[in-house]
Amino acid sequence: MNNTIRVDFVSDVVCPWCAIGLSSLEEAIRRVQGEIEVEVNFKPFELNEGMPAEGENAVQHIIEKYGSSAEEIARNQVNLRTKGEAVGFRFDLEKRTHFYNTFDAHRLLYWAETKGHQRSLKHALLKAYFTDGRNVSDPETLVDIAKLAGLPEGEARLIVSSDLYAANVRELEGFNRKRGINGVPAVVFNNKLLLIGSQSADYYERALRNIAME
Repeated sequence: MNNTIRVDFVSDVVCPWCAIGLSSLEEAIRRVQGEIEVEVNFKPFELNEGMPAEGENAVQHIIEKYGSSAEEIARNQVNLRTKGEAVGFRFDLEKRTHFYNTFDAHRLLYWAETKGHQRSLKHALLKAYFTDGRNVSDPETLVDIAKLAGLPEGEARLIVSSDLYAANVRELEGFNRKRGINGVPAVVFNNKLLLIGSQSADYYERALRNIAME
């Protein structure tokens, strides 16, 4: 049995299903702990590429982008809260008033991988946006979130005030598009098995066990 599996979790920090999918994936990883070693890497995907710096009102954005009604949005929010509670993630969507561009957040995540804090920063960003309603495109907010995730404040400030790692993030985004990833979450196991959309912990566990048996 192959005891090490590489998982690329392609996602955005303003994607609610990415938060749910990550919680389910991590539950699956806990279930196989001691049997299968899993290495998780977070790869960038921008849902709102080109979004203005001030962001856009969340409800209005959904109405214009997806044609949803206010009633449909309200039902979806209840569904998200329920799904989140089931996997241990808390959505407070009344605080989440806007959608934001997340390019700088992805640059920080790229850097955080070099520091061994990528997963902690990913969790901190998801919580900051969906639970606390923070602006994850604001430079000072990003620096504070990075600090909360255990990363050095000075280096984080240098990154958000420059274009460091911009080319790296763009290259990864282009690579993922070439892999056929046009929606998130997308989970790639050992660079071959691709699962699109948020799956259950049971589903991810079966995928991990099947790959380990190959």
